[in-house]
Amino acid sequence: MSDNAKAAVLAAFAADSLALGAHWIYDPEKIQADFGRIESPVAPGPDSFHKTKGKGDFTHYGDQMLVLFRSIAEQKEFVTADFSEKWRALFDNYDGYIDNATRKTLANYEKGAGPENAGSSSNDLAGAARIAPLIRLYPDDPEKLVQAARSQTAMTHNNEAVIDAAAFFARVVHAVLQGSAPAAAVENIAEDEEFAMSPISMYIGPGLKSANEQSADAIARFGPACEIDQALPGTIHLIARYEDNLKEALVQSVMAGGDSAARGTIAGMILGAHLGMEALSGDWIESVNRISEIRTLLDQITGL
Repeated sequence: MSDNAKAAVLAAFAADSLALGAHWIYDPEKIQADFGRIESPVAPGPDSFHKTKGKGDFTHYGDQMLVLFRSIAEQKEFVTADFSEKWRALFDNYDGYIDNATRKTLANYEKGAGPENAGSSSNDLAGAARIAPLIRLYPDDPEKLVQAARSQTAMTHNNEAVIDAAAFFARVVHAVLQGSAPAAAVENIAEDEEFAMSPISMYIGPGLKSANEQSADAIARFGPACEIDQALPGTIHLIARYEDNLKEALVQSVMAGGDSAARGTIAGMILGAHLGMEALSGDWIESVNRISEIRTLLDQITGL
């Protein structure tokens, strides 16, 4: 289980890096024309939201996920106040893109809010996509894992659906680490009372039912944007369609366009937990610029 928890974290970071070059390009034909099939990290173009970044870097999602990882590696637990302090420091002189959720959260801090109530009302799935490092911290304690997932998400995305999505995927990845197949874990946990009345409940079934569709078609039909009603079923599609092919799931997410970083980070976490370290090899992992630091952080944390 320890190796699979590590694989979940590595795959999540690799997914974000793989998505960087084409992130938020909504036309799959443009992605194909500009980059070809993206199988390893590429640099963003001059018109990208991430034009200050280079090949192998992270989007602003991955940068925030790394801040979370540094916090829990230092604290040996999830401490909201420490994550909050490090998260705010990231944006003191940040040279990457700052999205609406971040701007609104920072503005709320400036008005005197604390980490428990500073979060924006953003319904972007990205807030829930940062949770992978918590798997390494709490691989055997689902309640601590879920509570930490909810808290870290609410700090920037204080939105019921996004917070529930973080809890849902935390429960899914824990079930996968316990030996469940990913699609079965998604289906079973969707039936839990915890999510029966959640806003996310209506997005899970369609994602599972789309497993036989081509990914570009399914994601276009759901919508490739950041909002949870579009991004969540697209993410579940990737998990269900590519249970045994982690890299292809991430490639297809990127090639479908839109918010491929949020979709891919979550799908990578789940499929990495399922397939383990054997699924992680090649340039698409080794070209991640922070890969050495991530491996060091993995070694610093012992599951509690």
